[in-house]
Amino acid sequence: METVIATRWIMACYVDDVPENGGSCIKHGDEQIAIFNFTRRNEWYATQNLCPHKQQMAISRGMIGSTGENCEPKVACPFHKKTFSLLSGECIGDEDLSIKTYPVKITDGKVFIGIA
Repeated sequence: METVIATRWIMACYVDDVPENGGSCIKHGDEQIAIFNFTRRNEWYATQNLCPHKQQMAISRGMIGSTGENCEPKVACPFHKKTFSLLSGECIGDEDLSIKTYPVKITDGKVFIGIA
């Protein structure tokens, strides 16, 4: 599990570029970053796009939802159904897998991602 501490903010896209209650993907350098507009929660999240289970760039196309007593936000890989916390990046289940998460802020209709 790795949560990125923002040392600088990059403009990733516009709010309108990300579907409501869905995800989109941007490329920053050599990395693909999944951005989620969790409209039902009025929250935004960003993670790596690479699913660590089968090494496919697919997380941005996954289904988002909430789980557990605390209604933790999650995303499920569309191919393998591995589910990850959008807060910590940890796999929700028995597997020792995780994804990188990034801080997100919205300013003037623009989506910014915190990069280390």
